[in-house]
Amino acid sequence: MGKINAICISSRRGTAKFLVDTAQFITEFGIVDDAHAGDWHRQVSLLGQAEVDEFKSRGANVEPGAFGENILAEGFTFKNLPVGTRLRSGDVFFEITQIGKECHSHCAIYHQVGDCIMPREGVFARVLHGGKISVGDDLELAEKIPLDAAIITVSDRGFHGLREVDGSGDKCEEILSNVGYKIFARTILPDVKKLLVDKLIEFADSGVGLILTTGGTGFSIRDITPEATLEVCTRLAPGIPEAMRNLSMQVTRRAMLSRAVAGIRKRSLIVNLPGSPKAVDECLNFVLPELQHGIEILRGEADK
Repeated sequence: MGKINAICISSRRGTAKFLVDTAQFITEFGIVDDAHAGDWHRQVSLLGQAEVDEFKSRGANVEPGAFGENILAEGFTFKNLPVGTRLRSGDVFFEITQIGKECHSHCAIYHQVGDCIMPREGVFARVLHGGKISVGDDLELAEKIPLDAAIITVSDRGFHGLREVDGSGDKCEEILSNVGYKIFARTILPDVKKLLVDKLIEFADSGVGLILTTGGTGFSIRDITPEATLEVCTRLAPGIPEAMRNLSMQVTRRAMLSRAVAGIRKRSLIVNLPGSPKAVDECLNFVLPELQHGIEILRGEADK
């Protein structure tokens, strides 16, 4: 077990990092407002407090962030952790992707004292699950990310209070809770595409494993759930809605009118469900074991 001693970010590459008390980490991106965040394998850099203290004992006067590290933590000699090691601080999960780095253009600290420990002592990681970290938070070794889910009910009537009970959302929460999912969030939105797109992106940025929508998958002119889902997904998973439609066709031939889709954004699986509790009960229970396996593959915790 270790502890976060400092969090540092910079708005531009090549400039000194500055301290922040709390930082927001985005899945498969890095730290909000940090110049080194992005779609690559070195989203976050970590350095051990003991290595910095040893460097300072040689007479160097360095502050947190001087070596370009995002996270300064005690309790770990990071360079001894193999690539693939997972670390957790609160809801945030990291996976180490690189040990040290080759220094092509020496940083400011190197020019000041003739040495820099980041190339040999620091490590780099990607963000597997987002969230907030504050100075003083614990840091620990981790393995699997706990199963979590977000539930979005898309309904004009529900959003405006014209329908008192969100039965489909309640049924989703009941089913998921019974098999060990933590409910990350529940919300009701009107049938407005942009609002749904923004909420799906928000949950995927947080790294929620399973994002379920209920409602808005039919032929009504206001039904926009599939279109919003297609807009945010980078890859589709057509077998999931096909399986649910096939099951529902055994109950009613009108199931062929469902336009539900499923897909992937970052490390999240997004699945459209019907808007009735009965249909949710049928469809979600039918595919639930396979959904978990899909999430574990996305998170690198299971083989194909």
